Amino acid sequence: MMTGFLFDTIPRSLELQEEVRFVEVLRGQRGISFVPPKDMLPGERLRLTAHFEAAASQETITFILVAHRGQATRQVEVYRDRRPQESYQQEAEEERAKNQQLREENQQLRLQLGQAQGLRNSIASKIVGSSGVQTLHRQLDTTGIPTGVAFLDSVTSYRAFKTVVAEAWLLNASSEPWVTMRASLISANGEELAGVQFLQLEAIAPNGRNAVLVEATAEKGALQGEFKLMLWDKRSRVITLPQLRFP
Repeated sequence: MMTGFLFDTIPRSLELQEEVRFVEVLRGQRGISFVPPKDMLPGERLRLTAHFEAAASQETITFILVAHRGQATRQVEVYRDRRPQESYQQEAEEERAKNQQLREENQQLRLQLGQAQGLRNSIASKIVGSSGVQTLHRQLDTTGIPTGVAFLDSVTSYRAFKTVVAEAWLLNASSEPWVTMRASLISANGEELAGVQFLQLEAIAPNGRNAVLVEATAEKGALQGEFKLMLWDKRSRVITLPQLRFP
């Protein structure tokens, strides 16, 4: 098959290695087209060399033509960047400086995140007060649960000064990983609490067990009584836990 090279600037000359072997060679003002030799073996390499007139010197670019039985390149368009070497060096220095700045910012953000996760941040933000964190653990009755499903086998609820958290331990007996996509808390009168957030650190693999943390804002004395906890995964499976209480 014929392959063509088209240059954005007119080359001074084009040299095709062993040109006499080629079936056809067509030269134009800005390029060259050719049909490779019939006896060219797979993997054999020939050179195409292009010479250009530069401002202060000559420039040479060499392409390696590789024979392949099942692939053919129909047209190659060549664009020459005439920027001086100093321009590339300046661009590389700017990229290095930018990357260094991003690394420093990333390190600073990691440091801030580590600080934000500490207990002192919880105290400073009034999430935890002098009364500490109250807990309430409940082991769930799993008898009668069908085989091959994901279910909760225990739950520990927490109450701090401004928030409550349900740590629901999920045992995945199904054949598909469990990834929580939505969580809700519903009061005894059927109202869904607003602003509920959840955290699952990793997908729960089949036969795996891990916790899903569900949190809601609650001032002192709020969110008393029983609630229903509901978890949905990405396949619209639902796990429901009734009679959830917070300390």
